[in-house]
Amino acid sequence: MKALVVYDSFFGNTKQVALAIRDGLTSEESCETLHVSDATPKHLKGLDILIVGSPTRAFRPTKPITDFLNSIPRDGLKGIKVAAFDTRMSTADVRPRFLSTMVGLFGYAAKPIADRLAKKGGTLIAQPEGFFVKGSEGPLKDNELERASAWVKSAMKA
Repeated sequence: MKALVVYDSFFGNTKQVALAIRDGLTSEESCETLHVSDATPKHLKGLDILIVGSPTRAFRPTKPITDFLNSIPRDGLKGIKVAAFDTRMSTADVRPRFLSTMVGLFGYAAKPIADRLAKKGGTLIAQPEGFFVKGSEGPLKDNELERASAWVKSAMKA
C-alpha cells in the first residue's frame, strides 16, 4: 500500500505528529511525509491512503492546508482511504474561558479537514483526531506522539 501524510506546522508540533503517524504505519505501507508546500495533486496518483494534518488556527486548518484540499479535483480521492488530524490546546488549558466557549461552537481543524477529504471522494477510516500541545506554541503534551502512532494503527485495522 502507498500512503501519504501531508501536514502544515508553525512550531514543529504538527510535523512531529505527522512523523509519528508515518512511523505508526506498518511495514506493509510505503509512506511519504510532505509539508503542504511540497504537496500537489500529482502526489495522489496511485495512492491508497492520505492523511492530512494541520495546527488549529482560529478554529480551522491553516490556509495552505485548505488551499491544498481545494486543489484536489472533485472525486480526486475516490478509492483512497483518508484520515485527518490536528494539533490543539486542550479546552481545560484555554484562557480566557470565553475561548473554550468559542471552541465549543467552532471546533478544531481536524473535522473540517475530514469533511473536505470525504467531499473529494475519500473514504474516512478514522474519526478526526486532535493531539494536544502545552500552550499556543507547544511543546506537545506527554505521550501525544505515542497516541498518534496508536491512532493510525487503529485506523489501519478498520
